[in-house]
Amino acid sequence: MATPPGRGPLPHGHVTLSDVARFVGVSAQSVSNALNNPGRVAPETREKILSAVEQLGYRPNRSARALRNQRSRLIGVRVEPSRDDRAALLLDQFLHALAESAAATGCHLILCQADGEDSEVAAYRELLSTTSVDAFVLTGAHAGDSRVAALRELGVPFATFGRSWDGDDDLAWTDVDGRAGLHAATAHVAAQGHTRIAHVGWPEESDTGRDRRAGWHDACTDLGLGVDLHEEVADDFDEGRAAAHRLLDRADPATAITCASDTLALGVVRALAERGLRPGGDVAVTGFDNSPAAALSTPGLTSLRQPLEQVAHDLVGAIEELLHGSATPQQTLLQPELVVRASSLRGPAHDAHPSPARPLTPPPEETP
Repeated sequence: MATPPGRGPLPHGHVTLSDVARFVGVSAQSVSNALNNPGRVAPETREKILSAVEQLGYRPNRSARALRNQRSRLIGVRVEPSRDDRAALLLDQFLHALAESAAATGCHLILCQADGEDSEVAAYRELLSTTSVDAFVLTGAHAGDSRVAALRELGVPFATFGRSWDGDDDLAWTDVDGRAGLHAATAHVAAQGHTRIAHVGWPEESDTGRDRRAGWHDACTDLGLGVDLHEEVADDFDEGRAAAHRLLDRADPATAITCASDTLALGVVRALAERGLRPGGDVAVTGFDNSPAAALSTPGLTSLRQPLEQVAHDLVGAIEELLHGSATPQQTLLQPELVVRASSLRGPAHDAHPSPARPLTPPPEETP
């Protein structure tokens, strides 16, 4: 195979996956598959690609290890800057579960901090240039996610916490069914006798927010209830509080409010207190994520618990499959649990009652 005119093999770290693809005359995805999913590439093509990788000096950490048949057992994941205005510690809980699942397979996490997708991609590139990392776990997947294209360009395996909102069949992911969760929460408050059920959710551009709002909308439609009571706001305590006031100021106000997060739901609870109303007794309130604040608030906040342990287990399993050359990425959609507390009950309430978030399945009756 001839060296491209005007240059010899470039120093390690300067040749990109696209350079290899142009040199061989194939797509960048074919090069990535040859290094990470060899079963997807014809043997003759893979031999040409591996030969070009050696000749050009292309050595991202993952492909170098693939050629040597060695692994570092390190999985990279980003941590977000902490925020005081959010009730849920979802990422903290998820990282703990992910570390346990990784350790069970002999792997460890390596963390990097980044604020924004460009910064996150830069952090991944830095890790790959300085550390032997086998794979990455992405959080907060969304449509048009630039991190997906970047990691494919780098030729490193990865799986996402969050489904492919673009319908990408080649993406490994695990997600929680927010639509089913909000359907169940809406059905639960309807079973308490509420007919004016509102939803406070995230802005329209949020894929996850639209999914959760669709669960509320579907449940109301199935039950023959109106779907005119909804607010789309940022995931912020004061935004949830203000949205609740607007919904309660309506001529025919909400008597139940489902929320896309515990942060929003706690804002709703504050608005009720400002009006002298009781969560549960006067207006039912439900959240999402079952944060520590949900259990500690007075009254306790009904919320949907994400099965983070199973999410972490499935993501590590998906990465293991990719590292062993699986041609079929693992994709899993898990069900949340509705944890019922006093904020959504009209009668006396005591302990929490977890139940699978199945649409139109009310929780067990409370015993006064």
